[in-house]
Amino acid sequence: MRLGVLDVGSNTVHLLVVDAHPGARPLPAHSHKAELRLAELLDESGAIGHHGVDRLIATIKDAMEAAEDKGVEDVLPFATSAVREATNADDVLARVRHETGVDLTVLSGTEEARLTFLAARRWFGWSSGKLLLLDIGGGSLEIAYGLDEEPDAAASLPLGAGRLTTGWLPGDPPDPADVKALRRHVRAQIAGRVGEFSRLGSPDHVVATSKTFKQLARIAGAARSAEGLYVERTLGRTSLEEWVPKLAAMTVDQRSRLPGVSEGRASQLLAGALVAEGAMDLFGVDELEICPWALREGVILRRLDHLPTE
Repeated sequence: MRLGVLDVGSNTVHLLVVDAHPGARPLPAHSHKAELRLAELLDESGAIGHHGVDRLIATIKDAMEAAEDKGVEDVLPFATSAVREATNADDVLARVRHETGVDLTVLSGTEEARLTFLAARRWFGWSSGKLLLLDIGGGSLEIAYGLDEEPDAAASLPLGAGRLTTGWLPGDPPDPADVKALRRHVRAQIAGRVGEFSRLGSPDHVVATSKTFKQLARIAGAARSAEGLYVERTLGRTSLEEWVPKLAAMTVDQRSRLPGVSEGRASQLLAGALVAEGAMDLFGVDELEICPWALREGVILRRLDHLPTE
């Protein structure tokens, strides 16, 4: 069957269309993406303003038209931290439902972590042993750890690259004092949760998902996306530590010229690098591997698990 997953994230609204059936690997058929940056559209009260909601509705309508054009039988729509934490979330969801017919499921941070962990487990398989997963989104950092498909521990922290850039790094390039303050904040937040994971023992394999980690791995020398999904891509802590001060000294325009860095994400790369560096350091990770699958694939896999087999 042809499924679509509509991901209303903090940075983008992304429709992923796949051909899938139980027991088989979902095959991507189409991708429709629009950068909306909902996390940056919150007003001082934490609400998504009327203009932001109008843009969200128009974007969802476009995505649903694309799904229809591609013959999608069923769309799985969900929203993450930007909508989840908006003070007017209920009103936003009601308007979306009324004007588009789409009933967005709002995932909790823990649900995000668990579904992303499921995708990573399926990608790397049982032979990878105990997995530690890190995922940096626009609004939050997800962490999960476990031996099975359901993690033994999962957490979500308000350390998304978009959120931190807006709230902590206004300058271009940023003021060194702001960078230092953000680094201190990030590490304090992560350190407060390390214990619940470390008590479970050392992981056998550390993996990361998200655009932020992929871009950091690319500027540190990992293979280009054009070389395919199955090329191993890693990010070492030493390389990342060397890049953080370089990124801090760059303007957004200079970062956008780095290999693999998109213009729309260049402004968030430094904040994302500080989160990645802090997480790798505090969890004692020398190197991690980039996982091509993430939350959207996890949502699809969970849906397929509940379909009847013929």
